[in-house]
Amino acid sequence: MSGNQNIARVLDGTAVAADIREALRARIVSFGAKHGRTPTLGILLAGDDPGSALYVKNKMRTSDDLGMTTILERLPESASFEEALSIVERFNRDASVDGILVQSPLPQGMGADAEQKIFEAIDAEKDVDGFHPLNVGRLVQARAPLAACTPSGVIELLDRSDIDIKGRQAVVIGRSDIVGKPMALLLLHRHATVTVCHSRTKDLAEVVSQADIVVAAIGRAAFVKGEFIKPGATVIDVGTNALTVRSDVEAIFGAESKKLSAFDKRGQVWCGDVHPEVACIAGALTPVPGGVGPLTIAMLMSNTVTAAEVRYS
Repeated sequence: MSGNQNIARVLDGTAVAADIREALRARIVSFGAKHGRTPTLGILLAGDDPGSALYVKNKMRTSDDLGMTTILERLPESASFEEALSIVERFNRDASVDGILVQSPLPQGMGADAEQKIFEAIDAEKDVDGFHPLNVGRLVQARAPLAACTPSGVIELLDRSDIDIKGRQAVVIGRSDIVGKPMALLLLHRHATVTVCHSRTKDLAEVVSQADIVVAAIGRAAFVKGEFIKPGATVIDVGTNALTVRSDVEAIFGAESKKLSAFDKRGQVWCGDVHPEVACIAGALTPVPGGVGPLTIAMLMSNTVTAAEVRYS
């Protein structure tokens, strides 16, 4: 396998995300010239999750680089749901805030349904994550100005990589509200024939192996093996799984892999939902990291600019 790992074409999400960001600059300047301020994103970060803190830092850095404005509100792990809700309501009332992002996950102490309640509380016109029920409904009808960032980024990647969607068989592995369901809808709107699979799908590998386009978003490291993939298929790996056990890294990537060397230096590496052996079979494949992740942030910026423009249209 080691001699054939580069057969699949690498779909460079980092490069596509850079193109998306650059295209936003003129729109940001134009908005500022018309309204005397830049598009503004309000962010709520609650709790002590280090991954969430890193994600927010990257989002703010990207916003600053584009000349946009971010307002960060932080709450401790002990904060109540009511405190979080009050910040969202303040962002809703603030005419200078165009987009609202509540970073997931919220602290467990806020309750099992806290995220759903928070997403419903966000003004739909400022819902740059595309999770508000109104925006989800609009997405079903193919008329949502704001759609979930990761699936939107996948569509941009496919389009800008000249991969046809129309008429293709597409399989989405995963049925989350954040990725799986909106991904299926966006592919359907682009005239793909879409199957949504999940942990209880019978003969999963057989079903997936019929697909021309596979989007893996199941949250299990290296779950999608070579037997799942039709030769030449396009495989989009949405997974970001932290591997913290050396034997797991060696089992997936091999004893001579760069990933294992990286693990020995850092004590952790990232692995997607797709096993590296798929690179021998697929026609095109996204890397992890450097695939879908940068696109998610780029589409968040795009949604914020769109929200600002739509509010004043």
